[in-house]
Amino acid sequence: MPPPFYAVIFDLDGVLADSEPWWNQIDAKLLAENGVSYRGEYHRNVLGVSYRLAVEFYKNAFHISASVEELMRRRGEIATDFFANRVGLFPSAKTTLEQLREMKLQLAVATSSLSASARPFLDRTGIRSLFGVVITGGEVQQGKPHPDIYLRTAQQLGTSSEACLVIEDALAGVAAAKAANMRVAAIPDTRFVDPREYENEADYVIGSLSEIPGLIRRISAAANEEHALR
Repeated sequence: MPPPFYAVIFDLDGVLADSEPWWNQIDAKLLAENGVSYRGEYHRNVLGVSYRLAVEFYKNAFHISASVEELMRRRGEIATDFFANRVGLFPSAKTTLEQLREMKLQLAVATSSLSASARPFLDRTGIRSLFGVVITGGEVQQGKPHPDIYLRTAQQLGTSSEACLVIEDALAGVAAAKAANMRVAAIPDTRFVDPREYENEADYVIGSLSEIPGLIRRISAAANEEHALR
């Protein structure tokens, strides 16, 4: 029987931040600067992956001459501007986080986004103080779908992988969390993906952040009931 949850680890993009619609604009601006007209047709290919994997995909798909490092740097600059001025929280994000803190759970963020965009966003939206740990894409060697960022987050939280619940919206993030031996609740954004694709990948598939406290209570109650029957 898995241990009770000690911590909940959140992806940022598409989970707390309603940022996925903006990424097409961020990448369209990046690609326009490199002579490419882009309308988001490859959004699924870069959903939830590290900056490096995203720009490597664009570089190969559009035969861009700029280096991966230059594209990463510029994508980070554009994203920082968007996160500072345009991207907002999902409506139920802050309330859900506060409820989880009341349930005595530790909270963390593990995001592929760079620190320069992620941390100011958390400060601006007033939720930074709710998280004990924030790990960003520049702090790990390999980004999602590799497990590095989730393993590092658990280490910083001082807990085992088995005691963490990860909240993700992208299959790459689900794969990263599962590779770290963590349980995952997926919130697929139906504007961009088919939720049925997540049913065999994530442990739980839910419709919104507001469902998380109830999900954790049900899992804990089931575990307690099983323990009592032994």
